[in-house]
Amino acid sequence: MSLHLYNSLSRQVEAFVPLDPARPTMYVCGPTVYNYVHIGNARGPVVFGVLADLLRRRYGALAYARNITDVDDKINAAAAEQGVPIAAITDRFAAAYREDMAALGVRAPDLEPTATGHIGQIVAMIERLIDSGHAYEAANHVLFSIGSYADYGKLSRRDIDDMRAGARVEVAPYKRDPGDFVLWKPSTGDLPGWESPWGRGRPGWHIECSAMAAAHLGETIDIHAGGVDLQFPHHENEIAQSECAHGGKVFARWWLHNGMLNFDGGKMSKSIGNIQKVHDLVAKHPPEALRYALLSAHYRQPLEWSDGLIEQSARTLDRLYGTLRDLGDIAYAVFDREAGTLELPLSIPQPVQAALEDDLNTPQALAELARIAGEARKATDPIEQARLKGELLGAGLALGLLQQDPAAWFAGASGDNDDARIQALVDERNQAKKDRDFARADAIRQQLADEGILLEDTPAGVRWKRSR
Repeated sequence: MSLHLYNSLSRQVEAFVPLDPARPTMYVCGPTVYNYVHIGNARGPVVFGVLADLLRRRYGALAYARNITDVDDKINAAAAEQGVPIAAITDRFAAAYREDMAALGVRAPDLEPTATGHIGQIVAMIERLIDSGHAYEAANHVLFSIGSYADYGKLSRRDIDDMRAGARVEVAPYKRDPGDFVLWKPSTGDLPGWESPWGRGRPGWHIECSAMAAAHLGETIDIHAGGVDLQFPHHENEIAQSECAHGGKVFARWWLHNGMLNFDGGKMSKSIGNIQKVHDLVAKHPPEALRYALLSAHYRQPLEWSDGLIEQSARTLDRLYGTLRDLGDIAYAVFDREAGTLELPLSIPQPVQAALEDDLNTPQALAELARIAGEARKATDPIEQARLKGELLGAGLALGLLQQDPAAWFAGASGDNDDARIQALVDERNQAKKDRDFARADAIRQQLADEGILLEDTPAGVRWKRSR
């Protein structure tokens, strides 16, 4: 099968073919590091990390960049409030972001450019835009002229006249057009700044990504990804300034956007104040359960986030890891009747690979994971058990799941004193007995016993208690 991805630019699912199969390129918008990120910010790195692994398996290589925005007015405000240099803020929260993503099983990108590390490239790109008539200097600012780019709005499908009509009353007087956006702005002595042809100042947000992408991936990249909330104005502005700076060359051939997380019926965002920080969640819940939850809906759809979703994800992982523990004495293998049973490197089962190549259909891939686990629980032939164990681990590998030892998973889970999780296992055991799946019922009893949970049969039903 070929890899098909939904392109937000064309509004169609298209067969993906990189410009250079030896080096596909992907850029994902990273965090602005002034505080801990919320769980909605983690959806893109988790999902597009799965895509990065898929591209590496398919092409053998990938140049994957995810930036760090380390100069921003919110960073400046936090530094001023605490009376420290901006680096004290950005270094701390960039490190926290890396730790939180690693906890969620997100591999580090190949490249992690920072805005402050690319001031020279940013200034050079702005100079090209001025020289070509796409930008102008006014009141110590440099602004991009949206009227100079005929295709402005092609990504978000917004009409320029509608955007002008909807502009706020307090449009800066130095703008030629209400929709013109800042490429460079002046810095007073109390703010971070760099020397430029337009005086001491700092870059606007949009120009940073264009300069960093060009510096590391080239003037035309294969995939640009990020949250759907970035489609306008951020990604729209990236397209305009990049294509104008590079003589009309296509900036990104595919645009991928993940949907937002909803919480209690509303969008999760810092401005609303209904956020749940990854830093707090990974301390409270098994991080792998959070990852599973983020993969449970198709990346382009909104995801309803709740404690119930996390709990359900943890219970599902209990069943999957329980299956692996039941197969603990079985070496995953491919059986060769001439050579005997031979343990081989993990491979991705074809149905799982096919699901991911169909526009990253992670819900279907997770369904395949559950199907394989179900077959493994029923299998009695050692050869079949070995095959299914290999498929289960391989399917998990494609999704960044089931890669820890089952004992480690259950030790971590039991350490949470999760009453609801334990009761769910007891309920599952009861159902397994009703279904006459006695092997599964016995396995759950043993699992609970290993965690120090004792089961008691009473006239009111099965009760449990901790022995330690």
